[in-house]
Amino acid sequence: MKKFVSFLYKLARVANDVETLSSGDPKRVAKRAKNKVIGRKLIKKLMK
Repeated sequence: MKKFVSFLYKLARVANDVETLSSGDPKRVAKRAKNKVIGRKLIKKLMK
Protein backbone atom coordinates (compact mmCIF):
# COMPACT_ATOMS: atom_id res chain seq x y z
CA MET A 1 0.00 0.00 0.00
CA LYS A 2 2.86 2.37 0.83
CA LYS A 3 4.31 2.08 -2.68
CA PHE A 4 0.93 2.82 -4.22
CA VAL A 5 0.45 5.96 -2.12
CA SER A 6 3.98 7.12 -2.95
CA PHE A 7 3.24 6.58 -6.65
CA LEU A 8 0.06 8.66 -6.38
CA TYR A 9 1.93 11.55 -4.73
CA LYS A 10 4.59 11.47 -7.46
CA LEU A 11 1.89 11.36 -10.12
CA ALA A 12 0.16 14.38 -8.56
CA ARG A 13 3.41 16.37 -8.58
CA VAL A 14 4.04 15.54 -12.24
CA ALA A 15 0.45 16.43 -13.12
CA ASN A 16 0.88 19.80 -11.41
CA ASP A 17 4.10 20.41 -13.40
CA VAL A 18 2.36 19.56 -16.66
CA GLU A 19 -0.62 21.77 -15.82
CA THR A 20 1.68 24.67 -14.96
CA LEU A 21 3.69 24.33 -18.15
CA SER A 22 0.60 23.97 -20.32
CA SER A 23 -0.93 27.12 -18.85
CA GLY A 24 1.61 29.16 -20.79
CA ASP A 25 1.77 31.78 -18.01
CA PRO A 26 5.48 32.68 -17.65
CA LYS A 27 5.01 34.02 -14.11
CA ARG A 28 3.36 30.79 -12.98
CA VAL A 29 6.06 28.65 -14.63
CA ALA A 30 8.83 30.72 -13.03
CA LYS A 31 7.18 30.52 -9.61
CA ARG A 32 6.83 26.73 -9.89
CA ALA A 33 10.48 26.32 -10.94
CA LYS A 34 11.70 28.61 -8.15
CA ASN A 35 9.71 26.73 -5.51
CA LYS A 36 11.00 23.35 -6.72
CA VAL A 37 14.62 24.55 -6.51
CA ILE A 38 14.10 26.05 -3.05
CA GLY A 39 12.38 22.89 -1.85
CA ARG A 40 15.18 20.65 -3.06
CA LYS A 41 17.85 22.80 -1.41
CA LEU A 42 15.89 22.87 1.83
CA ILE A 43 15.50 19.08 1.89
CA LYS A 44 19.22 18.58 1.22
CA LYS A 45 20.10 20.84 4.17
CA LEU A 46 17.64 19.07 6.45
CA MET A 47 18.97 15.63 5.51
CA LYS A 48 22.58 16.45 6.47
